[in-house]
Amino acid sequence: MALKHLIAVVGLSGCSGVLTAKAQSTSTGAACASPIAPQNGAPSVAPGFRVEVVANGLRDPRGIIFDREGGLLVVEQEHGVSRLSMTGNGRCRDVQMVVEDDSLNHGIAFSQDGNTLYASSHSNVYAWDYDASEGKTTSEPRDVVEGMGDDEGHTTRTLLMSQKVPDMLLVSRGSVGNIDLQTLDVTTGVSTIKAFNVGNMTGSAYDHASSGLLLGWGLRNSVGVAEEPISGGIYSVENSVDNIERSGETINQNNPGEELNFHGYLNGTGSDVQGGNYGYPSCFTAWNRSEIPDFGGMTGEAFAIGDQNATVNDTFCVEDRIAPRITFDAHMAPLDIKFNPDGTAAWVTMHGSWNREEPIGYKLSLVQFDGKGSPVELANSTTAATDIVSNPDLSACPDSCFRPVGLAWDSEGRLYMSSDSTGEIFVVTREDGSGIADVSEAADAGENESPTPSGTGGVSTPTETSGAALNLGVASGSYLAAGVAVVGALL
Repeated sequence: MALKHLIAVVGLSGCSGVLTAKAQSTSTGAACASPIAPQNGAPSVAPGFRVEVVANGLRDPRGIIFDREGGLLVVEQEHGVSRLSMTGNGRCRDVQMVVEDDSLNHGIAFSQDGNTLYASSHSNVYAWDYDASEGKTTSEPRDVVEGMGDDEGHTTRTLLMSQKVPDMLLVSRGSVGNIDLQTLDVTTGVSTIKAFNVGNMTGSAYDHASSGLLLGWGLRNSVGVAEEPISGGIYSVENSVDNIERSGETINQNNPGEELNFHGYLNGTGSDVQGGNYGYPSCFTAWNRSEIPDFGGMTGEAFAIGDQNATVNDTFCVEDRIAPRITFDAHMAPLDIKFNPDGTAAWVTMHGSWNREEPIGYKLSLVQFDGKGSPVELANSTTAATDIVSNPDLSACPDSCFRPVGLAWDSEGRLYMSSDSTGEIFVVTREDGSGIADVSEAADAGENESPTPSGTGGVSTPTETSGAALNLGVASGSYLAAGVAVVGALL
């Protein structure tokens, strides 16, 4: 399919209201409304934190990232990439179009020097020269990675540029269907996370299936990918299967669990799990173990799909496939993960369920890490994730809820979050508006605050918070091995 790459910067109407093109204008100069009331009322917020809407009217915003001049670039799915210029206090000032291309749908990254912008469609990763001082691209697009399939199934291709190893661009590609049997063959490149050296290109694009460093396969749809800042370990959050059956019973309400997976390192540090198989489409992870027929394992342990047989069974799944480091509740749909700078917390967006009888997810959660590269909680924990921002009435979801997608830190330690369902950008801070990169102070503040009235975007008390209470002073914890080495042949 021919791609439309219109590189001219086109100004938009501002950060509040419907975005409309104004040809050849770098900025309209219009200020965003301040404050902006959340579309569906004030979110519930954990004590010590504050959340505000800084932009709305965006078109299906997905991946977000800051450029080196403090502009927030947003992938507007099936539209292109826009840039929000920000004021000193972290609010949106105006919006301009950077790349207009209706094939772009989620992934976005910068080179380490900030001079190259990367974005992805279902089939390709593209690169542009980028001028942050002007907030615009200065070249035609270049193909970097190609051959990632047709526009069907899980079509997002998450991008992450390593900050530990220069020029290594990670690309996550999900499955085509709910149960995709072509993922049994690693050479297809489907359901993988790979890394490509974009500083070592000879002029032609990498073929995705046959090129790149394999970090993991058997990953149904690992939309969120992050590099732990201390050790350089690569983690992802995976969306697991829907409508799963086991021993003739449908067990889809509370199983299988969503996953936080560890994939080794790009810096040469050895790891038994790197490049291994994480189970899909044969093996999954227990969340509510009591609802799984003929299962004797714990939460966080693997079980086989369908009827166990001599080839695919629970023993095979435990011994020959890699277990998640942490398991989340089924159908949460985690879409992004970002670490704070000292590696003591990972923030995860939970996009929310689409076919569960009672909706679940629709929130921003926090997972404690030990500052050395590992989660604090054991792999069988059911309380590893603490809710920070959530929808107060899940019965209204998905139609009348924000749905978190992308995360990005600004230079002041404020955490920004996109919501594709409402076209909003939120910012999460301490109560005084300062950054939360040092989460231990923010967690201790304002424990007894009263809820803020609906619509102001300020601090309110959560109506339902799952997971362990925040204990962000913990610096270390037990580490349960992420899994065992993969052995044996493909099924």
